[in-house]
This record gives sequence, C-alpha cells and structure tokens, in this order.
Amino acid sequence: MNSHINPKYLKQLKKRKSLSADDILKALFRGDKVALSQSITFVESEQQKHQEIVDELISACLPRSGNSIRIGITGVPGVGKSTFIEALGKYLIDMGKKVAVLAVDPSSSISKGSILGDKTRMQDLVTRKEAFIRPTASGSSLGGVARKTRESIILCEAAGYDIILVETVGVGQSETAVHSMTDFFLLLKLAGAGDQLQGIKRGIIEMADAILINKADGDNLRSAQKAKLEFQKALHLYPVKESEWTPKVKCISALNNDGIIKTWQMLDTYIRSVKNNGYFNKNRFRQQKFWLFDSLNQKLKQNFYQHPKLKTELKNQLKAIEEQKISSFKAADELYSFYLKSLRGE
Repeated sequence: MNSHINPKYLKQLKKRKSLSADDILKALFRGDKVALSQSITFVESEQQKHQEIVDELISACLPRSGNSIRIGITGVPGVGKSTFIEALGKYLIDMGKKVAVLAVDPSSSISKGSILGDKTRMQDLVTRKEAFIRPTASGSSLGGVARKTRESIILCEAAGYDIILVETVGVGQSETAVHSMTDFFLLLKLAGAGDQLQGIKRGIIEMADAILINKADGDNLRSAQKAKLEFQKALHLYPVKESEWTPKVKCISALNNDGIIKTWQMLDTYIRSVKNNGYFNKNRFRQQKFWLFDSLNQKLKQNFYQHPKLKTELKNQLKAIEEQKISSFKAADELYSFYLKSLRGE
C-alpha cells in the first residue's frame, strides 16, 4: 500500500504520528517548523482524538503567546497581497524578526478543493529559515477565514514568531473575523480598477487602519496618486477611531519594494501609539471576548445539528417545507422547541 512512498520518509512519518503532546510542545517551543505544522494540522482536524491533543497544546502555549504583532491583510484577488507579504516579510526578517504567514486560500463549496498556492507565490520568503508560511483551505467558514486561525496564531507565537500576518481571501466577507484577531488591519487596493470608492463597503473602510494603493508604478503611478487623494477625502468623513489613530493612505509598489519601509514605520508608529494610550491591551481583551462567543456559537451549532433525534425531525420539517405545509420560519421555531424539549428530557 505504501510501496510508492520513500521508506526514509515513511519512517519519519510513523515516528511523527506517534509523538505525544509533550514531545510536540518541546519541539514547538524550540521553534521547530515541523512541530508547528503538525500542531496546526491537529487544529484543523475534525477528529475528536486530535481535538483533545489541541486542547492540551493550546493550554500549554497560552502563557507563551500574545507577544507578537498580529497584522490582518485583505484585498481583492489580484491586488498583490502575496507579493506585498513577501516584500514585507523579507524586510522584517532582515531586521531580525521571525515572520509567520497564515494565508487562507479560497476553497470550493462543492468539491472542497483549494489551490493552496501561497507557497508558490512567495518563492523567496519560503526559503528563509525565519519565515513560516501556512496556507489553509477556507472551507465553509465565514468569509474564507479558516475556523482555527485563532488557535494557529497562538501556536505560532509560542514557537517564537514576532510578526503574524493573516492574509484573507479578500472576497468581502472575511474582514470582520480577521479584524477581530489582529492588531492592525491593512486594506490593499488597486488604482484604475473601477472600484476606488463606489465598490468598497463602508464597513471595510471603517475597519482599515491603513489603505495601501499597490502597483503604484510606471503608467499607473498617476492614477494611484489620484486614488490616494480620493481615499484620504473619504476617510475624513468617518468618526475618530477609539484607538485615536487616523487611518493612513499610501501608494506602494510591492513588486519594486517601493514603500515597504515606510509601511512598516507606519505600523510601528501605530503599535507604539496604541500601547501608550492603553488601546492595545483593551483591543486584545475584546478579541478574547469575541473568540469566546464565537467558540460557544460553534459548539452550540455543532451540538444542535449532531443531536440524533433532531436529525430525524429536521428531515420531517424539510419534507413539510417541500410540500408547502409549513413556512421556513415556523419550521425553525418547531425545531428549536423540539431541541429545547429534548435537552429537558421531555
């Protein structure tokens, strides 16, 4: 069955599978990338035995987490997120930082397949020993943000990574979730793409701590500068942020490494500012509350749909809807009442 697998690799694979949580943690705390990858694989697994390991790993890693800077990066496909992340990542590594990239790839809701191509798009960054790149299929999670990205951040921090870059699919739905798990939220845009202002949801601009107009080079430079002015005017219409930070708009060319240093200087200024005024810790606590309620929602939802008697009742209600004997709203009320009665043992 495994005759086509390299015997040396197969031996390593068997050894890796037999490692205990303690073994994984020891390697993880040393910054071992294999242990970090394996830990995230357990986090992404739906198997109960793996989730028990994850609980142990996360509990042990929590005291070593929270010391990184978490940066959310979003933008439509083709805006140059991967090129920007590679340029920023290499610059930070040259400064002595360790950089982890959690890149969420779009996956088909039908086949569940995913391209997972971020490692091929960041060919230079992936070769750096101080970098860790983990592409994850978004699956059916909200807006393409992997359900377990939060735990992956904790694991990366415990492994010693200073900067965590969370790249979203950029389809317009994941921003809220990424904003709830990062310290700084970057929105990448293109000039001349017909979506300067009218194509952007108000909420995304409100969440952005900075807007970067990428590919501002060559013939596109003038239109990028024009877009910068339009965004700056628009940002003045929004209320002052609780962080007391005024969102910035910058033109960059990630391909040419133009504007990367100034982008990091802006990020560093922001972090210093919010740490001084107390917003940084306040925001981190708010994130913890968000994660608590999100985890509760996930568990309640899972418990609801996995209830054996409810599965049968759900089929009955679906049939009644199909036969137009009941409305969807009424069926939902009936199912919820049935669920509550079952919990009471009625």
